[in-house]
Amino acid sequence: MSVDRSFLPNFVVDTRNVGFRPTCFFRDITSHLYFNPSSEMKLILMTRPDFFVEESQIITALFDEGLELLHVRKPESEPVYSERLLSLIPDNYHKNIVVHDHFYLKGEYGLKGIHLNARNTQLPHNYKGHISCSCQNADELKERVRSFDYVFLSSLFDATREDGFGEQFSVQKLNEMADNKLIGRKVMAFGNVDIDNMPLVKSLGFGGAVILGDLWNRFNIHTNRDYKEMITHFRKLRRLAE
Repeated sequence: MSVDRSFLPNFVVDTRNVGFRPTCFFRDITSHLYFNPSSEMKLILMTRPDFFVEESQIITALFDEGLELLHVRKPESEPVYSERLLSLIPDNYHKNIVVHDHFYLKGEYGLKGIHLNARNTQLPHNYKGHISCSCQNADELKERVRSFDYVFLSSLFDATREDGFGEQFSVQKLNEMADNKLIGRKVMAFGNVDIDNMPLVKSLGFGGAVILGDLWNRFNIHTNRDYKEMITHFRKLRRLAE
């Protein structure tokens, strides 16, 4: 895909590891929203910010189950640890991985691309390939979406707020953005996306959903060794994305 990358503004990325919302609130309001019967959404997994022993095994198992894209975000980490993680993931899945740090890894491991963020705002010299970034509101989305292969729209949901939405969003705001065609195949929903609000995300016409806490919170890195619950839950998410 040929995209206009002449305009590359500063980026702010919401990096909170947010858990899943244990209610059916979002299922109840989906019928009131603009409905776009879109094709299958992309299902994107964001890594935990830390490294742990079973990480490469879990990621590989999720790819085996049909995970389409993995975003590796390990802020303030030494690159050697990311190198080790990538070396433990089968080579045939490297083309499905995007990195948020240590952009040289893209070329060294044959990865899909890079994600610009608050820590890394500049493209590497003579870079060619996939580029994504994050947007925090409708204005940033309008400004950036045409310049990137896709963008994250965050923080869409917030389990600590009474209405369940992020500070910049509401049912009415998202419905308005959908009506104005701001939400589409190049816009990925990010921020507390879980099994309860996935139907809403799809009904709005998002091109994909970025999963973080709804999966990783189902595996305790200190006590668990069996990650079957994660795999079972991922299958449910994947069915909702279809």
